[in-house]
Formats: sequence, structure tokens, C-alpha cells
Amino acid sequence: MDLVKKIFDAGVVGAGGAGFPTHVKAKSKVEFVLVNGAECEPLIHKDFELMKNFAPDIVNGVDLMMKQTTARKSYFGIKEKNTAAIEVIEKNYTNGKIETCLLGDFYPSGDEYELVYSATKRLIPPYGLPLDVGCVVNNVETFYNISRAIEDKPVTQKFVCIAGCVKNPSSFFVPIGTTLKELIEHVGGTTVPDYGVFVSGILMGKLTFDLSEVVTKTMAGIIVLPADHYLVDRTKRSTESKNRIGKSACDQCSYCTEFCPRYLLGYDVQPHKVMRSLGFTTTGQAVWNQYADLCCSCGLCSLYACPEDLYPREACDQGKVENKKNGQRYEQQKPVKVHPIKEGRRVPLKQLMKRIDVLQFDAHTPYTKNSPNPSQVKILLKQHVGVSAKPVVKLGDVVHEGTLIGDIEEGKLGAKVHASISGRVTHVSDEFVRIAK
Repeated sequence: MDLVKKIFDAGVVGAGGAGFPTHVKAKSKVEFVLVNGAECEPLIHKDFELMKNFAPDIVNGVDLMMKQTTARKSYFGIKEKNTAAIEVIEKNYTNGKIETCLLGDFYPSGDEYELVYSATKRLIPPYGLPLDVGCVVNNVETFYNISRAIEDKPVTQKFVCIAGCVKNPSSFFVPIGTTLKELIEHVGGTTVPDYGVFVSGILMGKLTFDLSEVVTKTMAGIIVLPADHYLVDRTKRSTESKNRIGKSACDQCSYCTEFCPRYLLGYDVQPHKVMRSLGFTTTGQAVWNQYADLCCSCGLCSLYACPEDLYPREACDQGKVENKKNGQRYEQQKPVKVHPIKEGRRVPLKQLMKRIDVLQFDAHTPYTKNSPNPSQVKILLKQHVGVSAKPVVKLGDVVHEGTLIGDIEEGKLGAKVHASISGRVTHVSDEFVRIAK
């Protein structure tokens, strides 16, 4: 059995949001395989439900990856509060090499730099990968998909959580390419007439009002919030408005830096200095943007730390883009060393939720076997890191669930794409394939 080929043929990618092709990680030889079950985005509980209901498949995927990478040990990162998931997961440990790494209920405990340090006490070098310190990290759903890949089952469905202002918050599998509108209808509709939809999270996700957008391999779910909610209002502002507010109001208090998780781990991320690039000085963007390069875009600086309610995360995002455009890369001079007060500056998730006014929307999202049954799907050919898949079907073709519809050129980084329903191909382009039942 060639696990790497099985994973590649199944189109498995990082299901936690990054979308890195998993077959590439499976080629590595490492000491540790780390399982990311932290799930620290507020209101989203899909990984918890997946662990509670599909523990054997997840742990089997971990075992397979450990054998493939010759890892001597695996750490299963999961929040200590999630006792129901911990109990069932630990019952499935069979090889004696998997150990639970209990995490506090802090944000962002699911960041892979944080998880690697929590589990192994190793610090990934600046711009580095877990591989640089002998680790491979995957989300729990990725391990679930690895387990299915062994049975030649490609990734055709996504496990999602629907939360917020909906009538029946829940978690379930859905065919890839299903619209957000159909997800909302499946949970009984919304409880408010006007709303915005956060895709994959309110901190690291994106806000949309377009319900024709579709489910991808990396989508964690959606959170529906009232249109007049604080988060919707501040997120939908234009970049120009955000920059103007930041330029006029930032008093360089440095709270954004002092609470930055990457800064506290020892990386030279200083959002308060990046804010100067908006125009506080005449020294030019290049001087200040360098302190954005190692930012992980967790959003804690903007949505929790800043007392002025400004946009340091967004300034860092712009700074990284500018640096890349100009061919610049900041080289950290000092060694990576954990800040002595790191533990004292952790942000409890409930405290964060209170700060951003979403505690009232936190609800149980139980797993349900009922799944949306779309009459057609729009399947994007780029749902992953790397190059877009090339369509291998043509207009009018009849396909079945699992049929290959997008392939990757030999030697290119990417992932295969498969039909998520059976039907007839009604549209083919370089961007997507549409299938109607």
C-alpha cells in the first residue's frame, strides 16, 4: 500500500483552513505527528463533534501517518474542557505511541506554532515549518480523510458547523460545492431578517453577504450574525476607512504587540510599529512593514488588544503584501525565545467572546446525519495551496460522486478535485466545474 499515492489520489488537503496538500507532508520523515484538535475560533465546534463521533477513523489516520513518516510519537492536541471528545479519542489509542496534549481554553491555541511549542517545547524558526523541528501537523478532519483515502474514498464532502443566528445550529457533512444559501436553509433559516455571514470564523475567516458562495475543502463552517452587529459593521469597512481611522487614532500604546501570540513566542512581530506605516512618520513603509512579516493574522490585536478598536491585523496583512510585492523579507536578528510573561498574557476564549459581543450566540452544534441534498454543485478547481487543478471533464459528461474532475500536472504542487454528487456536467472553466443532478 502506497499511502502517499492514496492520499494524493483522494485529493486530501489540510482541512483546518490552510489547504496544504497532505500527500506532500506524508513524504516527510519526522519525530512527531501532531494532531490539531484545538479548535479555538469562537462559536465553531465542528472538530469537537467530529472527534466525538468519528474517533476511530481519526486515530486510524494518525496511526497511518505515523507509520508513513516513521514518527516515534504523536501528540493529540485537544482542549482540556472537551472531556467528551477526550474520553472517546483516548479509548482508540492502540499503538502506545499517542499521547494527549491537553490545551487551555485560550485563543489561538490552535495556531500550529503554538501547538508545536505546547506539545514538544520546540520553536519553529522564523518563516519555518513544523517540519523544521521534526514535526508534521494536521487537523483532525485531515486525519479522518486520510483514513478514508486508504479505502479509496476521495474528499467529496466537508464537515461543517453552522452557528449564530440560525434556527437549528448544528454540524454535518455537506457535498463540496453546496451554496451558503443551502446551508442556511438546511438548518431552518435565520432568526434575523438582515445578516452577514462569516465564513470559517469571525477572527480568521471572512465576512460575506453573497450566499451563492460555495463550500470548499477548507471551510470550517459559517457564523450568521445580525447586520447591525459590531463585528459585521467594523469588518465591512473599506481598507481606506480602516487606514484613515488607524492613522488618526493610534497612540502607539503597544498593547497590540504585548498581546500578540507570535511576539510572546519570541518572534519579532510588532503590530504597533506596523501601524506607523499608515503615515505616522516620514520614514517610509519599508521601515515599519518589516515587523508584519511574521504575523499569523490571528486577529487578536484588532479584536481584543487594541483599546481604540483599530485595525493592526489589517495593517499587518497590508504590510506583508507590500513586502512581497517589493521583494523584501525581514530577517529576525535575535534568537527565538519565549517571552517570560507569555502564560500571563494568554487570552481566555470566553473573555475574547465577551469583548467581541458574541457570547449570546455560543450554542451547542450537535452532529446530525442529515445532510443538504443540493440539486447542483459548483466545485472550485483551486481549493488548496499550489496550482489550480485542470478540468478533465467536458460539458455534458455524466459523472458519479467521486469521479475525478480536476487533475494536477505532474511535478506541480496541488490536489485533485472530485465530483461531490452524481449528475451531468453543465459548466467547465479554468475556475470551476458545475454538476447538476
